[in-house]
Amino acid sequence: MPGRDNTRYPWSPVSPRSQALLSSKRRESRLISPKPYRILDTPELKNDFYVSLIDWSSQNMLCIGLGASLYLWNGYNGKTTKLCELSEGSISSVSWAQEGTHLAMGTESGLVQIWDIERGNRVRSMPGHGGRVGTMSWCHHTLATGSKDRSILLRDPRSQRPYHQVLMGHTQEVCGLKWSTDESLLASGGNDNSVRVWETSESSALHVFEQHVGAVKALDWSPHQSNLLVSGGGTYDKKLRFWDVATGILVTEIEAGSQVCQLKWSKLTNEIISTHGYSEYEIVIWDYPTRSRLAALTGHTSRVLYLAMSPDGKSFVTGAGEGDETLRFWRLFAPPKKASNSLSQLSLIR
Repeated sequence: MPGRDNTRYPWSPVSPRSQALLSSKRRESRLISPKPYRILDTPELKNDFYVSLIDWSSQNMLCIGLGASLYLWNGYNGKTTKLCELSEGSISSVSWAQEGTHLAMGTESGLVQIWDIERGNRVRSMPGHGGRVGTMSWCHHTLATGSKDRSILLRDPRSQRPYHQVLMGHTQEVCGLKWSTDESLLASGGNDNSVRVWETSESSALHVFEQHVGAVKALDWSPHQSNLLVSGGGTYDKKLRFWDVATGILVTEIEAGSQVCQLKWSKLTNEIISTHGYSEYEIVIWDYPTRSRLAALTGHTSRVLYLAMSPDGKSFVTGAGEGDETLRFWRLFAPPKKASNSLSQLSLIR
């Protein structure tokens, strides 16, 4: 049969494309455990959509802001330590630098503190915002901070100046920030229902996406496809939207069914974790680009406002506030058979 490679299927009427499909390796399905492998009691974990109180470092250290106190949980040995306590006010956001040795802490008063974790001391206290700092994101030595005062400040903690650039555009509180994987762009989400994409060499946004009809706190960039951004809308929106920032177009969307609180793209697979508030209180794992639900995890009894991924990408932690006040640890990938799957329930404050 001219024009066909029939080495594997001699004299087959099957087209080359269909032959390739038949020869391709099937995608192996995996079981995602519906139960957490650890539960950590976290008294005073806020039930506030506009704050970001947990983050997991590259050094396997989870930080948790509870009221005025900041705690560290060691992922290797499960031990918790109290790093500090504010003299007044409360913590509104936390974010680890990529190296995992320095931690930024935003406060309700608008101050940003930088802590050296190895030495256990505060190295900077930086003013600039006129309202709470509810979201932060690092890009090497640059820290982006977003506030209720509607501004985004870019800071270099090594500099004597508290900030070196101001990005203005949101008309209400900035509640989500995320640097792109190639670190060239900054995405921001606001209580004004918009998503903005910034080239920090410019003072105005490269793109402004206004299709959401609810506050946008949840943002993440694909580690698998350059220029692909996902955002999630709040109570009146309930959608995940995927943006091609190279062209500025909406690629596709998913109807999630409830308030989208947080999003995290898996670095090991082309899957997205979303956490939800009103009114499902669930965690959903989505496949991209098929947009199919792979799993829906339940157990939290209030809005699942917090989400962080382990440094190896194999597990993640979620948190819920008032009425629940727990962190729950889930496995994206099953552990080796010799590992124990027994549930560990601990209290952060003993």
